[in-house]
Amino acid sequence: MIEGLSRAITQHLAPLLSLTSLLLIVFAYLAPNVMLSTRVALLIVAPSTGSNSSQSSDGPTVFMGALGSCSRPNSQTGVVCTTPTVSPIYDLSVLPSNVPDLLTSPPASSPAFIAVSIAFAVIFFFMFTFSAHRDRMGRFGANFYKPVVQRVTAWIGFLGFIIGLTSFVVVYMWFGKAVDDFNDDISKETDAPALSASTSNGFIMIWVAYAFYAVPLVSSLAKLHMATTVSKV
Repeated sequence: MIEGLSRAITQHLAPLLSLTSLLLIVFAYLAPNVMLSTRVALLIVAPSTGSNSSQSSDGPTVFMGALGSCSRPNSQTGVVCTTPTVSPIYDLSVLPSNVPDLLTSPPASSPAFIAVSIAFAVIFFFMFTFSAHRDRMGRFGANFYKPVVQRVTAWIGFLGFIIGLTSFVVVYMWFGKAVDDFNDDISKETDAPALSASTSNGFIMIWVAYAFYAVPLVSSLAKLHMATTVSKV
């Protein structure tokens, strides 16, 4: 029974988690400019709720991501998005002129490194999946028994994990500081607009994605250890 469970995790669950993590990372990275413009963002500036939590006011909203921003003057109009780029300049023109000018894009190196980590994650997904199903792939699958292939797979997965997670942590810290400064300045101004900034669901997707990513990565590292141990015997 334990052998069957181990096989199911290695051959089916781990590749599925790898694919899920890759999709979540891509969605969070491309949003809101390319996709999910009003549903996923890393940072949102929106009208703040009133004293009654069941009521909220309508007004300008800005959705910010790693590659740019989307904005709308109110909830009845469509969003306008900037051109996706690794060094975005956020369009804050829908916000009142007296809002604090504190919402800037993270360093350009962070989105660029995230793109590199996604490329590594794509390669890792295919190599790990092929390795998991090598018994069914005939002569081609025999290549994935080689320790060098196991080593390359593990290294690619490790680099994709470390580079991507580190880059998103940098972006999270950058946006977290911007949110705190923005809200503090708004609260200090007597005639400030009723707006508030907050980090959004894009970061939740990222943390879940890398938790999923850890499962196939650990599996790949375990396979590498076993292959190395067998080769020394």
